[in-house]
Amino acid sequence: MNDTAPEIAELVRQKLMDRSGAERFVMGARMFDAARAVVLASLPTGLSPAELKRQLYQRVYGLDAPF
Repeated sequence: MNDTAPEIAELVRQKLMDRSGAERFVMGARMFDAARAVVLASLPTGLSPAELKRQLYQRVYGLDAPF
């Protein structure tokens, strides 16, 4: 579903593209960090570090961890 008017979507896109590549990269890294924190908060407490890593991988990438 997309309920954003095309002219508003273009304005947002233009404002994003006006930023430097470095700024856009940092924004993406911060969004990933925020998503990671949400996933970590949703996992059961008391997992071993290895199991925590496996479950985080599975939630973020949707695949069984290769480790």
